[in-house]
Amino acid sequence: MTTDSFHSPTFGELSESAVIKKIQQFISAARDCDYRLIVGSDSLPSNGNGSYLVTAIVLHRVGNGGIYFWQRRVRRGLRTLRDRMYAEALASISMAQRLERVTAMQTLVKSNLEIHVDVGEEGPTREMIHEIVGMIVGYGYNAKIKPDSFAASKVADRHTIPVPALEFAPVLTRE
Repeated sequence: MTTDSFHSPTFGELSESAVIKKIQQFISAARDCDYRLIVGSDSLPSNGNGSYLVTAIVLHRVGNGGIYFWQRRVRRGLRTLRDRMYAEALASISMAQRLERVTAMQTLVKSNLEIHVDVGEEGPTREMIHEIVGMIVGYGYNAKIKPDSFAASKVADRHTIPVPALEFAPVLTRE
């Protein structure tokens, strides 16, 4: 997978324009439904090579499933938790802005877009909630934090570890 490509468990590797087409097709298949477009990011420090930063786009057909797409990049210079939380929020804002520029997406983005951030009342990120949520709201988007930020804390999180790293995981056998 190239660094600029997206991946979907349903559709495989896709370009950004192909992701937009899949979103449009998903909506066209059930026009009478309500939709939520959600963007969330998560990161994981790697072994001295920077951090893996994953941004997920989730299209939720309310009451009837959804689809998602994700993109992983390596970001250098994210030394602290605060650096990573800001990078995650800015990656999500940037993705929301890219989606907003697509003419066919503008109505959906303006009325139903949420940005999910991986901060919450529990743990070390609680001190950053107001500043990160304030930044997202300042850009004109709705923000959700844990435990309601599943696009960041569940969807993007599951893709922060590159698959080749999993090949070296110990294999458990029954004796």
